[in-house]
Amino acid sequence: MSAHTRLVLDAQALAHNYRVLRSKTAPQTALLGVVKAMAYGSDALFVARTLAQLGIDYLAVAYVPEGIALREAGIHTPILVLHPQLDQLDELWSYCLEPSVYSFRVLQALSARKEQLPIHIKLNTGLNRLGFEREDLAQLGEYLNQSPHLKRTGILSHLAASEDPSQDEYTRGQLAEFTAMSDELAKLTGGFAYKHLCNTSGILRFPEAHFDLVRSGIGLYGYPNDGALEQEFIPFASLYTVISQIHHLKPGNGIGYNRAEVARQPMKIATLPIGHADGISRIYGLGKGGVWINNQWAPIVGNVCMDMIMVNVTDIECAEGDEVVVFDKKHRADQLAEGAGTISYELLTALSRRIKRSYLPLEDFK
Repeated sequence: MSAHTRLVLDAQALAHNYRVLRSKTAPQTALLGVVKAMAYGSDALFVARTLAQLGIDYLAVAYVPEGIALREAGIHTPILVLHPQLDQLDELWSYCLEPSVYSFRVLQALSARKEQLPIHIKLNTGLNRLGFEREDLAQLGEYLNQSPHLKRTGILSHLAASEDPSQDEYTRGQLAEFTAMSDELAKLTGGFAYKHLCNTSGILRFPEAHFDLVRSGIGLYGYPNDGALEQEFIPFASLYTVISQIHHLKPGNGIGYNRAEVARQPMKIATLPIGHADGISRIYGLGKGGVWINNQWAPIVGNVCMDMIMVNVTDIECAEGDEVVVFDKKHRADQLAEGAGTISYELLTALSRRIKRSYLPLEDFK
């Protein structure tokens, strides 16, 4: 682990994005912050504490152990578990976690315990990943009515392509399907406290689908998935490293493993202490990704190594020890990811725990 490679997390940026998202919804609409996967590769506890201080209504994690870690650290905000596993269900009661119930198998296991538990029912409206189908509703309603100890707290679904205008007809179809299915189940069971469908792009592009609660993950971290709204959000995480060594290559010199690139002319390269074990995967090699050194773009040359990358600094004035920006508020992670044919989610959530985290605290929030 290099002490010079660090991920800087800015609570003020998180607060700003929180405020922007709040401004997009009605005052009575609750906001859920998604902190799964280490809060998108950052620090789930730091994010959860900051969001709790700001007044977030709900948090969400993917799996039960993520929720347990937050509870054991003193987080009291309601926590939704999006994908609970059968072998971890007992801990839902112990740690006051609310499961998203997506199948009869999970529902039956929860009901068998005969203890009070808030639950959210997951409907499949077209993402085709998790959830009950329309043909399940009659049986589902009957089962819920026979299980009054399972408190019907929420009913939800997930949009498949809300960020893509070319898929808006499909998204509106999902909205119509969710409305019909949730209304049908409400008639059978007496209803739910929260009805929620929107992710970040849904919040920003489909206000008619906000219902009682909206969920945001990537938007809180500064990425709205909409170029027109990019300036309204501030990236929460910035990744920095340094130049370890500079080499001057002659034509014919190979660069890195397998000599994946060979210098065609005199060339200056810099080696940086960050690699695919830190989350900068091999897809960024061979010029598909790069970094910023002294405000100039330095493309990655050769293959990304486990602990290092080499970048072309032939035309950049720089020295060993100089700071390097992998991404920050100006040089955005989504732009780096796009250049390599992937998305900001993958880049951010891949960031290794061995990268040192540093924190800019929350000041007075107004």
